[in-house]
Amino acid sequence: MEHPRASSRAPASDVDKLAVEMTEKFRSVLSTKRMNDLSTSCSQSRSASPAPRDFGTPQPPTQHAPPSYSSLKNIPLVAQAPNSNDLRSMRFRNMLHSLSAMPTRWENPGLLDEALRVVPLEQIYNEADEESQILQAEADSLGAGKKAAWGYQDCVVRALLRWFKRSFFQWVNNPPCSRCYSPTVAVGLTTPLPDEQALGANQVEAYKCSHEGCQNYERFPRYNDAFVLLQTRKGRCGEWANCFSMLCRAVGSRVRWVWNAEDHVWTEVYSVHRKRWVHVDACEEAWDKPRLYTDGWGKKLSYCIAFSADGAMDVTRRYVRDQNKHAAPRTRAPEAVLLHIMDEIRAVRRKDMSKQDKFRLQGEDLRESKELRGYVISSIAHDICKLKPQDIINGAPPRDAESDKALEGRMSGNQAWIRARNEQGRGQSNQQDPRNQHPH
Repeated sequence: MEHPRASSRAPASDVDKLAVEMTEKFRSVLSTKRMNDLSTSCSQSRSASPAPRDFGTPQPPTQHAPPSYSSLKNIPLVAQAPNSNDLRSMRFRNMLHSLSAMPTRWENPGLLDEALRVVPLEQIYNEADEESQILQAEADSLGAGKKAAWGYQDCVVRALLRWFKRSFFQWVNNPPCSRCYSPTVAVGLTTPLPDEQALGANQVEAYKCSHEGCQNYERFPRYNDAFVLLQTRKGRCGEWANCFSMLCRAVGSRVRWVWNAEDHVWTEVYSVHRKRWVHVDACEEAWDKPRLYTDGWGKKLSYCIAFSADGAMDVTRRYVRDQNKHAAPRTRAPEAVLLHIMDEIRAVRRKDMSKQDKFRLQGEDLRESKELRGYVISSIAHDICKLKPQDIINGAPPRDAESDKALEGRMSGNQAWIRARNEQGRGQSNQQDPRNQHPH
């Protein structure tokens, strides 16, 4: 006999159909909930009326908009091409590409051969050999297997630096009057003469004799050709860095020309012994003193870009160790755009290289990037280690022992010129090179 309630049961097909309908309704509810969440977020982010909702479905609880991630720092940058509408970035890009051509001019074999005829090679190599032996003896005295502070090729560049500063090149502020040798006063720029233009002078500075009975005018052409500078042997930091860098290339070193946005240039030489780039400033006879400009001269730096025949690198962190004290605003282009420009210049300089050379240079780039990051880490750790409980209570910044013993101020240039550039330093008064002053 059939059970009386059996007739009330729904067939299996109806049960499946009901399950499908319930699933679709559940999906619809979830979809509506997602749309309501989006509507809520949008309504909280603007002052307009909220978007209409389906009030027939359960409303989600009020949620706050997600936090902005634009304030997060130290996220690795991704190179980004400059926008064609960003004229400031495009001008900066064009300028850096133009500056990157400077080191390629020193790859001329004829120029380098001519440079070697000027350099007293026997004197340079004898001094380098003597210094390298002394450094090796000092290393040996510390124990077997100790490495000398600098290698032989480093000593060659150091000897070249001393000769260049002390015997070869001359600093020029205002050229003395050729008639009476009195000081001159700058009166502006003038058009290059045909012979000056033929030697590559794009601008000529004009000076007037300060002696009332003379009133003679002097011309000071600014040459960019290293071959011409071998003949004139005078100038300011641009000419010094140009000629000295070329001479370093002539004696077999890999060199960089470092451009600084605050109106200075210097050299970097690659030390095979140390496997890193070394700061060299011929104007100051400075070797491996990257903190000279900040701790010594008291300057703030924004961009320090190193150009070589192999590419370009933003090396600002080598020269600006304390961002709070010595970093100037970097507003010429977004950082991602600058990274893209560096990659562009490297690609141009390395396009015809072998795979082996490209791989070697990529390894150097990675080591240098690690070195530059290390300066930031060391600066932070150094500041933390100097903190004392009393400093935290009083809110006083920690003292920097290295800054207390600030490096010397600028030596190249006369005192008036140095003061005008605010590069006299913060320590004791700098010892002026008498050859930098005006002859009377």
